This record gives sequence, C-alpha cells and structure tokens, in this order.
Amino acid sequence: MDSDGTQDARGTHANPVSRARSGMPPMPSEAPSVPPHPDSSAFLTWLRTPRPETLPGVWRFGHRPRPEAEPELIPGRQLISGALIAFLVGWLVWSLLQNGYVGDWWLVPFKLLIPDAWRGGGSDVGNYLLYEGYELIVALAIMIVVGRLGRWGEVWRRFVLPHLRRKPPRQQPVAVPAEDPAEWPQLRAAGAADAAERLAAEARAGVMRDVDHARIARAWQGVRSGRFSLATFTGAVLQEGAAACLHPSGERDLPARLARHDLLTGQVRLGTTADDARNPYAYRGAGLGLGPELLGTSLLAVGPAGSGKTGTVIRPIAESLCLHALAGRAAVVVVGAAGAGLGPADAYDVVVQIGNPESVYDLDLYGGTTDPDEAAAVLAEALVGDLAEPHQGGDTRRSTTVLAQLLGPFRAVHGRFPSVPELRQLLDGAPGPMAALRKGLEDSRQESLLRELDARERQMGNPGDVGGILADRIALLDRPAFAAFFQSAGSDAAGQSRPFSLKALDHPVRVRIDLPQRGHADASRILARLVLAQFTASVAVREDRSLFACLVVDDATGIVTPEAVRGVQRLRSGNAGVVLTLRTLDDVPRPLRGPLLGAIGCRMALSGLTPWDGQDFAEVWGKEWIEARDVTDRQIIAETPAGKVLHAVRQVITGKAPTARAVTVRQVERERWSASELAHGVPPGHAVLSLTTVTGEHAPPLLVDLRG
Repeated sequence: MDSDGTQDARGTHANPVSRARSGMPPMPSEAPSVPPHPDSSAFLTWLRTPRPETLPGVWRFGHRPRPEAEPELIPGRQLISGALIAFLVGWLVWSLLQNGYVGDWWLVPFKLLIPDAWRGGGSDVGNYLLYEGYELIVALAIMIVVGRLGRWGEVWRRFVLPHLRRKPPRQQPVAVPAEDPAEWPQLRAAGAADAAERLAAEARAGVMRDVDHARIARAWQGVRSGRFSLATFTGAVLQEGAAACLHPSGERDLPARLARHDLLTGQVRLGTTADDARNPYAYRGAGLGLGPELLGTSLLAVGPAGSGKTGTVIRPIAESLCLHALAGRAAVVVVGAAGAGLGPADAYDVVVQIGNPESVYDLDLYGGTTDPDEAAAVLAEALVGDLAEPHQGGDTRRSTTVLAQLLGPFRAVHGRFPSVPELRQLLDGAPGPMAALRKGLEDSRQESLLRELDARERQMGNPGDVGGILADRIALLDRPAFAAFFQSAGSDAAGQSRPFSLKALDHPVRVRIDLPQRGHADASRILARLVLAQFTASVAVREDRSLFACLVVDDATGIVTPEAVRGVQRLRSGNAGVVLTLRTLDDVPRPLRGPLLGAIGCRMALSGLTPWDGQDFAEVWGKEWIEARDVTDRQIIAETPAGKVLHAVRQVITGKAPTARAVTVRQVERERWSASELAHGVPPGHAVLSLTTVTGEHAPPLLVDLRG
C-alpha cells in the first residue's frame, strides 16, 4: 500500500537517481520479523489506559484530573487539634449515655422500633444482641457526626494516606472501555472486519507495538480522507498484519528510547510540573507532555551551558518526532554540532555530516529549487541575513537581486547552478568566468539575461555594491574541508553526489545535519541560517500539510534574522514548527527579541538564566491580578491586674508578648514571574515553561522539574 508511511523517504535528492547507482540500500522485500513480546498484556494495558482530555501540556496517559481551584487548606496544627477535640466530645457524649446522666431518652427509638415479642423472649442472648446492636448503631452515628465535625477524612488524606502510598502499589486490572481499542472498532464500523480481526490477533499475540498502532491508524486516516481505497488498505493489513504500511526504511521502532512516549496522544514526557504555589492547582504534580499540537506553535528554550537544553529538551523532542516519522505522521530535521548527542545515526534516514569526508549525504546549497529568484532569496538570507540594517549589505533584498543577476544567467548557460568556487568567482567579478558567461548568453541569444549580467557588471564598481560582502561570506564555505560538499542536483556529472534537499519534507523522513562547529563557527552559522531559510520556504509550498514538519536546532546562535522571524510566524498555518535553543537572549539582536518571543508559542526559561534575560521573559508573560494579604501584629496592653497577670503567665510560657493580628486583603497586579525569580528562584534541573496550542489555548508559566 502506498500510504504516507510507505513513500520513499530515502529518495531525498533534489533530482533522485536510482538506488543501485547511488549506492542506497534497497527497500526491504518483506517486513522484518519482530519476536513476540514476552508479555502481550503490556501493549494491551498501554492501549486501554485512559487518556482524558485535559489542560494544554498535561501528560494525558493515565492522568487523573484535579480541580482547577485549590481547596482551602486548614493549618495542620489546627486540623489535628480539631480532630482530637471532636474525638473527646464524642467520647464524652457516649460516656454520658452509657452512665445514664442524660436519662434513657436515647433508648426511645429502640423501644418503638423493636417489637415486644422480640424483646420479651425467653432468650437472654437474643435480648443482649438486640441491645448491643442498637448501641453499636448509636455509637456509629456519634462517630460519623464528630468525624465530619473534626474533619477526620482530611486528616486521613493528608497525614496517613501519603505514608501508605510509599509502599509499592498493587497491580490492579485495567478496566476495558465500552469499545475496546485493541479490537479496532473504527475498522469494524467501516466494514473492514477481517482487517480488524487480523490486527486484534496481532495485538493479543504480542507482535504489535505502539509505533505499529500509530502507523496503521495514520494509514486509516488516509482511507477516511479519500487518499487511499479501503480495498488497498484491507489487502495490506491482511497480508502483512502489524507490519502493514511500513516506513520506507523498514524500521518499526528506534534503536533505543531515552524518554517516555505516548504515540496514541502524540506526546513526549519532559518532566513533572512542580507542586509549587506559583503553579495553577490543576497542574501541580502532573506530568508535562509536548506533542505536535504544541510544537506547531514552535518552542524556544533559553538557558546557559549545562542547564539541560540538549539532554532534557532537544533529545526527547527529536526522539519523539522520529517515532512520529516512523508512524507516517511527521518529517523532522535535526540540526546541531557534531557529537552534540542528538541521537544515534541509526535513528535517522539521512545523516549529513558537513566537513566529514565519510558523509554519505550532501546538502544542496540551493534547496532543490530550479527557480533562480527563489534560490537567490534563500541564499541571500543565509549569507547576510544576520547583518544589521544600517550595515552595508544588511538589506537582503539587494543581496537577493545581486545573486539573481548571476544565478539566472549561469543556469541558462550551464543547466545548473554554480558551485561554491564558481559563485565566489562571479561575485568577485573575475574577468574569465564573467566573460565566459557573457559569451554563453550571446551564443544562445538570451537578451533578457544579458541585461541582468550588464546590470551586475555596472554595479561592481559602485561603493555601495554588496557583491564584495557576499563574496566574503561565500568564501567561508569555499574551504578545503568543504570541497566535496554543497553540490546541487546535476552539478556532479559522475553521479557521486547525493545532495539532500528540504523539498523531501513531503515525506515522513528523519534527517540529522551535523555542523562543523570546531574551526568553522562562522560557516556553521551560515549553514544553520540556510537550513532554516530552506525549511520555511519548503513547508509553505507543501501539497500535503497533514504531515507535521518540524525543524529542531540545537544552539540557534546567529540564525535569528528579521526574515527568519517572519518565516516562523507563517509556520503554524502550514502544520509546521521549529524548536530553537539559545544560551542567552543576547545572541539575538535587541530589536528582534520581542518579535521572536511574540512569534514563538511555547517559551522555556531554564535554570541559571541571567536577570536581563529574565526581564524579557517577564515582559512577554505579563502580569496577573492576585490577592495580597498584609498581616500586622500589635501588642495587647492589659488594663486590669488580672489581665496583666494572665499576660505575664502567657509570656513566660510562649516566650512572646501577647499580640493581636490584623489581616488586610487587597487585589494587586504583579508579574507572573519576575526577572529576579527567573534568575534566582528556579532550582537546578527545573525550567519555567509557558505553552500555546495551535488552536489558541494557553497555559500560564509553569515551574517544571525536567528530571521527573
């Protein structure tokens, strides 16, 4: 079946060649065998676990919702003393009844309700049991009344039950829903009972995994939307079972998992919301889960080195998106420095190691496009997009024009775009390449392109020409370490180059791009901007937007530009998002910090943030109305001799002078999280995170333990 999960994810060239010619491994002829799980009930238990609809960001797997408002808690000392006093009162009442100090009126119901024949029988034992039973009922009634007055239930929940929960919980049977999801009721309702029975048998046998379930459910969505026929889907399931609609890589799971994932809801668990008074009561103690519905608004994580950005944020999210890709739901591109710990190479379909001669894949400098204007716009953003507007060449529109004046004529003459050395020579205005390009245009009578070339030659001598700046920037990529890289489609006559293009995001592909940070920091920033520009340009023109596309950039220093911010703002409508990390907001130009935080829906401030970074987060999170209590104590002056003696005795016992407390309650507007709290009040291993879904739901800033 040619479903979303069965298209060729490895055919990611701008102009794909055959697998035999490119050295690409062949597609698996049959589904790989998966040994049965020793306990098939584990998958069924996972599938049948309730996942209630809840607030944004709450880990839904097995979640038990809490009230939105926090119940008013009585101080522990007052609660214990009240429970003890209620017990003593009940004991006193029972003693008075037993000793007859209040008469025998409490026996009237016994005399009225019990027949004389029962009470007057010859059996003393029977009379005794009847009387004792009535006393037991009265005692229980007294206990219930004083227990409610003394709040014994709350004492049990707060002081006894937590100690009992420390013991290992007993395994309880999971209640099967009215419609067992393991029986695939949606398939049965649509008339595919045979396919549903085959899948149910695979689940009971322990052959099916969570990725299989998500992948087949994704293929079924394609049947419901009309992209595939029911007969094709049913035939694939009956033939291959849980291995139906397989990902092009032939993989049914990742080599290893470090985080907790729930593919039924699409969430990955990042930690636990702290039981802190600054968190809303409904979130306290709940797991924190992120999915495409949140990543679709993009995520920005800011924290110093060692705060856990890569290990606790980037790696779990990248792992989750790779699982979604195996299920045919997502396409992911992960960008970071070589050796940054972004997952093993086996977890990806394409690994581009720029600067490494052993790299199997290359990066297409022009993004797989054949339009010179589009290629010029993307390349200009990568080369000079980070320059400030007042700087010469800071306007990327002029740079785009300069590149288009060269790329268009070169492609018309050679049928391809120039390589990095060729483009550098053209930007420098080398006489030989320019003359050869002119001659080619004259021979082919390309009058319009000749005018473009003439305009470029006239601008070369002007003081404000940006060609020199572009040549200096492209020279950073024209290094011996990159000699075998940045080949575009058709530029390698021998067919040895395998350039990856982000045009492949129409398929569920998993891509990792390793940047050469050591010794080539400036080139790495150019390449990161290039990937971001190509990503925002590619997802905007995708035909199938049901596939979630995400770009994950570990260390986004130097890639945030005005055009990048505008591109991020457009991603939500294209079912795409980006995940960016920064060591500090100082790595972003001051005029762009506000627009960046405004364009990003999910913002995370990790432990160790600087106060000035905290100020930017505090401003974007805004203020809220809270109830402030001002408590004042004043000393009580006794006026009578007896009062003075009583106060003296009280002071000797407590060590404090008798005081009277006055409480003033007022509504004030305060910051949700101040800059000082973000800088000094976030414990190590924690972060403050605000969330926004693609539908517009918001979650306030939450203190999260990323280790939980």
